[in-house]
Amino acid sequence: MTDLLLTHGYFMAEDAKELQIRKPYVPLGILYICSHLRQKGFSVDVFDTTFSTTSDLIAHLQAQPPTVLGIYANLMTRKKVIEILSVARAAGWKTIVGGPEPGAYVAEYLEAGADVVVFGEGEETMEELLLALRADSPGALRMVRGIAFHEEDGRVHRTGERPQIADLDSQPWPARDTVEIERYMKTWSEAHGKSSLSFITARGCPYRCRWCSHQVFGMTHRRRNPIKVVDEVEWLLSRYQPDMAWIADDVFTIHHGWLRKYAEEMRRRGLRVPFECISRADRLNAEAADILAGLGCFRLWIGSESGSQRILNAMDRGVTVEQVHAAVALCKARGIQTGMFLMWGYEGEEIEDIEATIEHVKRTDPDVFLTTVSYPIKGTAYYDRIATSLVQVKPWGISSDREIVVEGRRSADFYDNADRLLRSEVKLARLPHNAESEPAERELQQQVIALRESLYAKAGQVSA
Repeated sequence: MTDLLLTHGYFMAEDAKELQIRKPYVPLGILYICSHLRQKGFSVDVFDTTFSTTSDLIAHLQAQPPTVLGIYANLMTRKKVIEILSVARAAGWKTIVGGPEPGAYVAEYLEAGADVVVFGEGEETMEELLLALRADSPGALRMVRGIAFHEEDGRVHRTGERPQIADLDSQPWPARDTVEIERYMKTWSEAHGKSSLSFITARGCPYRCRWCSHQVFGMTHRRRNPIKVVDEVEWLLSRYQPDMAWIADDVFTIHHGWLRKYAEEMRRRGLRVPFECISRADRLNAEAADILAGLGCFRLWIGSESGSQRILNAMDRGVTVEQVHAAVALCKARGIQTGMFLMWGYEGEEIEDIEATIEHVKRTDPDVFLTTVSYPIKGTAYYDRIATSLVQVKPWGISSDREIVVEGRRSADFYDNADRLLRSEVKLARLPHNAESEPAERELQQQVIALRESLYAKAGQVSA
């Protein structure tokens, strides 16, 4: 009998936005847990929900002899995970939840049907937890660090923090054999003409951006041996022949010495694959940009967040607007596309900060930029700072932290207006100045004037 079934709460068929984007990647987190536990002698299966439906998973849970179910949960899958918990408990499964969100909502997940909440890194905790569940006694559970559960009297018991895995190279590669890698790649190829897969070279991020969650790895950064990473890359390229890759580190370019050794080993073996990754503006210099270009990096994503230094300082971003501009310029000079993440509505943002962001994007001119309205994630410094202003509009179990209303914040229409103004301004700035483009230029100028007037008119509107 299987000791553990691992799953997650993401169903692409039920995500209208992702059905348009069609850029799925395998759930590396649970695949790492699977391979670790298998190495320790446990029988572990994975039910990958990405290409399934809720009814498929429910049917599976109801048809199998119930043992232990482990569910990965994040901010966007809360509602679905709670639904899965309910079905699993009714079918007789012992239920465990872990991932980025449950550690911040221990009581809520236990109340929703989880027998145990895992917080922090999952591999060693799950190894001990499975043995404790076999013992079937509260005393055994109390000895497992990194978990929370209900005592017999209904109180929540949270055990001590678990030290993180010091040697990542001791961990086996993720159990990719448990998912349909080829289907992921086919989905990519059909939508974009190229297949892609993902891997990681490190865990964690040591930076202290106030809005960013560090629930799983804390504010740490642990790197794998670059030679061993190349071993995995070489195997992936040989086994699957992807057209490109996503290096899924929080910040790939933190350690330039590591990057240099990784590039040297890739060159020595004659390996090269186009890839995209995330960096910070302050962790990119000319040497690092040269290395990335040589490795085949075709797009670098940078968290710019704002064009206002005042807002960046409030976020504890630890970077300057000028560093972002310089980083994008370094990439452009080497033929590397740039992607930029931007955030509206951070605490204290005024119209002049929005105008600064628009000017920043126009001046920097990234190839792609994505925007969002800031939202407070429980467990972050940002959430704690504005906690008294937060309004839970929908019941917790059918919503997410993205749907929490910040009392006194400007309206959704205001930020939609800011977004349209940004895109119109950038489009106008990119137009060539010639007679052929004059009609389009006049039309865009009129749009910009109207959008700016509307933005200022809506500045006094608040959401709650």
